[in-house]
Amino acid sequence: RRGLRETMYKYIIFESDDWGSIRMSSNEAKAELLNKGFPLNEIGSEFYNEFDCVESASDLSSLFEVLSKHRDSAGNHPIFTPLHLLTNPDFEKIRNDNFERYVNETIDATYAKLNRGNVMELIHQGISGGLYHPEFHGREHLNVPVWMRALKAQDNDTITAFNYGIWGFINKNNYGVFYQAAYDLENPADIPQYIEIVNDGLDLFEKMFHYKAEYFVPPNGPFTNSLLKTLSNKGIRLIASDLIQREPMGFGKVKRNVRFTGMKNKHGQRFIKRNCFFEPSNPQKNWVDSCLQDIERAFLYKKPAIISTHRVNYVSSLVAENRDKGLRQLDELIARILLKWPDVEFQTTNKLYDYFEKLPWSISRIKGLRR
Repeated sequence: RRGLRETMYKYIIFESDDWGSIRMSSNEAKAELLNKGFPLNEIGSEFYNEFDCVESASDLSSLFEVLSKHRDSAGNHPIFTPLHLLTNPDFEKIRNDNFERYVNETIDATYAKLNRGNVMELIHQGISGGLYHPEFHGREHLNVPVWMRALKAQDNDTITAFNYGIWGFINKNNYGVFYQAAYDLENPADIPQYIEIVNDGLDLFEKMFHYKAEYFVPPNGPFTNSLLKTLSNKGIRLIASDLIQREPMGFGKVKRNVRFTGMKNKHGQRFIKRNCFFEPSNPQKNWVDSCLQDIERAFLYKKPAIISTHRVNYVSSLVAENRDKGLRQLDELIARILLKWPDVEFQTTNKLYDYFEKLPWSISRIKGLRR
């Protein structure tokens, strides 16, 4: 059994959040909001609001070109696990209803509205070509009930951002709930709405990508565990979580749950945590060297290398050089991974469920930890 584990852990997994979602609607919107003194550059949102936007067909084809250059020893290309959103708010219809009713549009409508080209066609080419395997990030990267309450209350910052087609700024909230955190719980009365949103989102996922999602990464991290049963019923077997999950209970209260990587809950779902990071749009460090160190540490402890690398690094509609820089560094990172560890295997996140099932131990059997 020891030999089984020795041969399995050298997986390289690229997880990339936020695909499909609007972040910054345009350079013109960004410039006008900054001129108004709007809080776009606060810590936690600054480089996202500078570079992140809806992907284009050109962005995807450029990413696929880099991934196609490389193969592991088994002949597999590096493959992204993009954490996808399926819808965005329909700002015009929400405004026409005087903020009384939330209305969304599917991402294919967003791509068409923003002239992003044949993105859906490229996505399906990436799926069939073994370069791109979407999983579920949420229906939209937006906390619908919290945002709608702020719009109805005519919150000044929220309305101002809305008028420019965005919501991804560090908003004010009595309980610290951010609009980007789609399933952070402000009021327990919202739980039925979140369940409806998750059900709808997973149905849309299957309709748009032609298979069921197996992995869920809650936007920004927080989510109510009241969603676990719904997620399980829809086929979600893996859930991203920190070691200590800070579960929002509503009105600012938080419950802390232990979530070891590989641990199984009562619904049969397993929790996993990213252990490597690659974010070249953020200028704070040499991300290639840093990520290689993260991978080395993961392999030292005989764990798969699960790399977090957001969409912001690979899109160009706001700043063209941003994508070029991200892809150059991604190309270098993959080449150096293969040079240093020629026996690695490129994998998608959904394969980790079976990986943990085959291990000769199960953290879920530790008494008192199953929830």
